[in-house]
Amino acid sequence: MSGALLSVEALSLQFRSAKGAVRALREVSLRADPGEVIGIVGESGCGKSTLVTALIGLIGANAEVTSGAVRCKGADILSLTEAERRRLRGQDIAVVFQDPMTAFNPVVTIGDQLTDFQHHRGTLSRSDKRRQAEAMLARVGIADAAVTMRRFPHEMSGGMRQRAAIAAALLMTPAVLVADEPTTALDVTMEAQIIHLLRELRQDYQGAIVIVTHHLGVIGELCDRVYVMYAGQVVEEGLVDDIYHRPRHPYTAALIACDPAHIEGQAASLPTIPGRLPDLTDPPAGCSFADRCTIATARCRAAPPPYVRLSATQAALCHEVRP
Repeated sequence: MSGALLSVEALSLQFRSAKGAVRALREVSLRADPGEVIGIVGESGCGKSTLVTALIGLIGANAEVTSGAVRCKGADILSLTEAERRRLRGQDIAVVFQDPMTAFNPVVTIGDQLTDFQHHRGTLSRSDKRRQAEAMLARVGIADAAVTMRRFPHEMSGGMRQRAAIAAALLMTPAVLVADEPTTALDVTMEAQIIHLLRELRQDYQGAIVIVTHHLGVIGELCDRVYVMYAGQVVEEGLVDDIYHRPRHPYTAALIACDPAHIEGQAASLPTIPGRLPDLTDPPAGCSFADRCTIATARCRAAPPPYVRLSATQAALCHEVRP
């Protein structure tokens, strides 16, 4: 994976629970190259947010990495000390978390928080850091940045707080920017504005951007390549056009079919995928999607599926696909 700013290599992670080990991530691999925007998509519970926490080494006390690595600019984040991870966060990899309502300290002004976020920049004075923060707020589309610097989070709308969270992530010019469900908590108008902002940022951002979402429209608007996750595994990867127009894994095809944008005319009900995610304290011996799949065979339930390389840009974890 030489040349990748971010690479996840056969990562497996489990959580200790009263019912046993929950195998939240299973042999996950992906990469993001300089100047590239990748998407990670899947329904709730598929492991997207767990993967985000692993990318920055915030996996929790009850979590255990059983195999694999997460490398940012070549350094394995999971093998670093906590002090080394703190130096890496913000400077090399930064995250915009999904809830803009809880992203900031409610009793400290936005300006003070954005200034304090630059604590690694020891060569800058506090006034210089405040100027940098104000300039970044303006960059992400906040009209009166000077006034916003003096505001508390509760004095800002959800869209403004999400823009401020993006500004906070970009202040240290990280090599990798991860946006975890960046539009989930926003209304349709604010969602459109944030998508427009991210689209603008990708034009002049020289690092890699990772968009994590269940919203297929966001993926289509912003990303170059997509990784589809199901039950803690990457079940398909490919270019956006491949995934949207030529999905090969049955789960990917079912997920796209459930997108309301694909419904023509009037419908009495929205399409769904029958069944439910498997219990990851005892994952199936075969394909995790077999019980919900319309083309599953006895082999699918008995043996783990192979990861089939379909082309130079597309691959799927499935017994039934052919190159």
